[in-house]
Amino acid sequence: MRVQNHMVSMERVPVTVTKVLFETIKIGIVKSNLIAMFAGLSMALFVHGIPFLDKIGNMMLALVGSALVIGAAGIFNNLYDRDIDGIMERTKNRPTVSGIVDVRIGLLLGSWIALGGIVSLYLASPLSAFTGFLGLFLYVVPYTMWTKRRTIYNTEVGSLSGAMPPLIGWAAISPDLFHPAAMALFLLMVIWQMPHFYAIGIRRMEEYRAANIPMLPVVKGIQRTYRQMNVYLAALFLCSILFWSFNPYIAVVNALLSLTWLALSISGYRRKPEEKWARSMFIFSLNHITVLLLLIVGYSLGAPLLS
Repeated sequence: MRVQNHMVSMERVPVTVTKVLFETIKIGIVKSNLIAMFAGLSMALFVHGIPFLDKIGNMMLALVGSALVIGAAGIFNNLYDRDIDGIMERTKNRPTVSGIVDVRIGLLLGSWIALGGIVSLYLASPLSAFTGFLGLFLYVVPYTMWTKRRTIYNTEVGSLSGAMPPLIGWAAISPDLFHPAAMALFLLMVIWQMPHFYAIGIRRMEEYRAANIPMLPVVKGIQRTYRQMNVYLAALFLCSILFWSFNPYIAVVNALLSLTWLALSISGYRRKPEEKWARSMFIFSLNHITVLLLLIVGYSLGAPLLS
């Protein structure tokens, strides 16, 4: 990686390189997805009655491997989208846009990080490596390179890769990937992403329009997006049923959060300007998933200790 401004003092170089690296791998996305991955891992431990310390090696390998694979996906996405990123306000200063990280170095870095991540996940379990590779592939090829610039259904395609981290974590502990609890968390993540990214699409609608990205609000308008968002929020509520066998309290919490989100969507759309309404939807989406994932982790790891 080459960093511009060679007049920077030696004391500041490590900080600058770290900042460039974190922006290139999208460190915020890496951290949020690791929470989802750990939720899947924790659920698998609880469901199969496996003591925490018995799988500590698998957990560390899964954490490292997931972080590397997700980071590699961020690098490849940044490299491919550097033309449209330069148009959008929130992405125009990314290192891949400014040229701080060029294509050759970025591809080399992303490839090595991806390889390291897959190897780490493979050491946890071959199935974990497969789900990690599948998540990387779905994000880079069907989403970034194919649907993002071509269809309003890019969000649906992207949600599949965004829902893979819980399965990566589960697979690091158990090969029973189609267990109802694992599928419940996967479907929750798929559905949750839809209203979350619709809110982002409305808030950044003019930027997406300028970049010619066919987000739903850009192509079909805000009212259509609002209606579709509410459909997914209703589906998110119904998803609570899938968690009942795992833990009724978590099912109830998700149901209450989803109903609150739906109520805020309906009332806020009528009372607030569209941008403020979309912002409130975005903020609530973050609170919803954070509370639920932390509750799943807390219950999965805490319940065996209290029993």
